[in-house]
Amino acid sequence: MSRDRSVADRVRTWIPFGAVPEFAPDALHAALDGDDAPVILDVRSEAEFRLGHIRTARHVPLASFEASLAALSLDPARAVVAICLSAHRSVPAVRILRARGFARAAQLRGGMIAWWRQGLPTARS
Repeated sequence: MSRDRSVADRVRTWIPFGAVPEFAPDALHAALDGDDAPVILDVRSEAEFRLGHIRTARHVPLASFEASLAALSLDPARAVVAICLSAHRSVPAVRILRARGFARAAQLRGGMIAWWRQGLPTARS
């Protein structure tokens, strides 16, 4: 029975819908210049990331997110913002982060689409 519960919990984690804490694009942009700037984890594909990303973003594709998390050496006390194109793939990333003790994990509301619509700066690689 506990094994079934574990599988069910894992499936719920990966559902890309539902409420998770969010940063509005303009609020995130302002926070990036602060002393306690959040860590940005971009969970999009390599091709999407190359098209344009937030300058401080670390590229961690969702497909390898859980496996890569330990190697990132993130501070659980620091805010972490997961970003994708439209704020769907970032939902599971936020859930994983919160389950691992990152109480300040959130996503970018509206994803990169919202960021671009507001004309906020991006970098290319």
